[in-house]
Amino acid sequence: MIEYRNIVCSHDCPDSCSVRVGVEDDRIVSIGGDPQHPITRGFLCGKVNRYTERVYSPQRVRYPQRRVGAKGEGRFERISWDEALDEIVARFQATIAQHGAEAILPYSYGGNIGLVGMYGGHRLFFRMGASHLKRTICTGSVNAGSRATHGDGVASDIEDIVNARLILVWGCNAVATHVHLMPFIKQARAKGAKLVVIDTYRNATARQADLFLQVRPGTDAALALGMMREIIAGGHHDMGFIDRFTLGFEQLREGCADYTPQRVQEITGVPAEDVAMLGRLYGKERRAFIRLGMGLSRHGNGGMTIRTISCLPSLTGAWEHSGGGLLNYTPDDHWHTLLLKQPAPTDPPARELNMVQLGDILTRLDDPPIKAMYVYGSNPAAVVPDQSKVHAGLAREDLFLVVHEQTFTDTTDFADIVLPATTFMEHDDVVTAYGHLYAQYSRAAIPPLGESRPNWDVFNAIAARMGFTDPIFQETYDTLLPQLLNRELLTSYGFDWETFLAGKPVRMPTLVRPWEQGLTTDSGKIEFFSQRTAKRGLPGVPAFVPLAEGHEDNALKARYPLQLVTAPAQHFLNSTFGDTVSSPKLEREPLLQLHPAEAAARDLREGDAVRAFNDRGESYLTLRTTRDVMPGVAVAESVWWPRHLRGRKGINQLTTAELTDMGSGGRFHDALIQVEAAPPA
Repeated sequence: MIEYRNIVCSHDCPDSCSVRVGVEDDRIVSIGGDPQHPITRGFLCGKVNRYTERVYSPQRVRYPQRRVGAKGEGRFERISWDEALDEIVARFQATIAQHGAEAILPYSYGGNIGLVGMYGGHRLFFRMGASHLKRTICTGSVNAGSRATHGDGVASDIEDIVNARLILVWGCNAVATHVHLMPFIKQARAKGAKLVVIDTYRNATARQADLFLQVRPGTDAALALGMMREIIAGGHHDMGFIDRFTLGFEQLREGCADYTPQRVQEITGVPAEDVAMLGRLYGKERRAFIRLGMGLSRHGNGGMTIRTISCLPSLTGAWEHSGGGLLNYTPDDHWHTLLLKQPAPTDPPARELNMVQLGDILTRLDDPPIKAMYVYGSNPAAVVPDQSKVHAGLAREDLFLVVHEQTFTDTTDFADIVLPATTFMEHDDVVTAYGHLYAQYSRAAIPPLGESRPNWDVFNAIAARMGFTDPIFQETYDTLLPQLLNRELLTSYGFDWETFLAGKPVRMPTLVRPWEQGLTTDSGKIEFFSQRTAKRGLPGVPAFVPLAEGHEDNALKARYPLQLVTAPAQHFLNSTFGDTVSSPKLEREPLLQLHPAEAAARDLREGDAVRAFNDRGESYLTLRTTRDVMPGVAVAESVWWPRHLRGRKGINQLTTAELTDMGSGGRFHDALIQVEAAPPA
């Protein structure tokens, strides 16, 4: 008899879908959406609809494994959990004795965004004294740019977008990365709203727009400044809101004065008439909603770009109107995650290493070098920039590498010990969302496959073997999860605790009109001018800062004339689903998209095998010619696993490990490349 259970997808996606799973004899027989969830409304993305492919994949890691071949070969023998844990702890203790605890590095990110799955390992490694990992690869510059303008906790509710009259989807291919936004946009358009999409190439979301503005990569701040100039010049700004809740309007007026439509066209490639028109359109419509993506933050000027665009609803007062404002990510002040993700006062101090720069960390760092590494919730061999250095570091014979993973990946191929991990179908957790305001307690739908274990269980087992008796390592899911909720805050808002514990979605409360209650900026106001930003050597007011690897001519661009954009593919989620049967088939093959004029200039044709290269590395792909991409730009929708590409050279061979202007994030879209016909394999 089939029993239906509701759980939550914990993959790194803003939607955090409520999933209805049919189970018979402890096996999944059906997967669908939960029709009672107010946001996901009973449908799932195609990736999760086919999730049995991943749960029951022949590539699934079902038992602990020990390496028997050379690093990178991926040859292992089965061992017991006791053998695996004993060896891990013995190697960690030997490393600490010889080199100090900072020679150990945990490496994790958003492969599992459940609160325990994502943060549950931090306290173990803090207690150990291991090097701290600065986890900024995705959202570092987004967070920093937003905070510089309006601090924490300011975001519009995605459900309110149905009341918008103008919607700007800016740097977000929602069809691929935020699919449950689209029905809300459809509702708004049915009531007369206009949809404007701003992006670097004509993707699936742009094809649905009433107006598509195509910008050169890394120039979005210039477009926003041009819009603000038009708004102020036309008298469309809201001086009442500005006087009450903002700081630095006169500096902003001066800062955007030179961004005429013609100058913005020269920088961005957007026609001057469209710049002026969009400025007027946005300025006159108070019920204007901006859904701001994260991709445009992954440039050297990414933090400033987010900061600049975030000023728009404050300039017009759109925050105060139903259907107006901006959403980049939802607040997370309802959770006591610091219980897990900050060191205890008694933990030893340790250095901090940025995860973006893993290649240099493993190949160049000394005093001490990294001698042991524990990877979970991430696939660094595929997703980290400057990939050739990353692979060289992972291949070190003197690096003891442990990978806790669901399926065999490019990263597990380098591991000394591989541990089997549960999927979100097989463990409990609390899953919040960064694209809407609902949270849910997700309880396992099926028992763990093979001998797989969730993160928390493994970390506690390691802690016990290390002799750590801290109370945190004695917690179970049932005792830990309630502690993560900010009970006092939630109780004051009438949080429905019983519904939450029953595994149903519960809407989290938000601050109403937080700009009236005092923001977390230095001034307590929305800051058009930021003294803190100016003290860090950046412009105090929003500004466009050209990229080192951008559209402007220089010596590097003369050698590598194409700007590479590594946009998300619809059927992958970062590198997740690269191991399934259907997702690679639906994506067909690793493609590089070029404008026909760029292909012709290189004597290349549709379907040709091409070599994309720069000083960092090379990657071999198949050419697609399309006018959806502007001249001077190359688009590779990713992340294909390196093992699927010639020479095991993924697209991140080409990307830089240098950091963004704010927040120390990854600059994945700052990569100048050249393209030529591929030599014979």
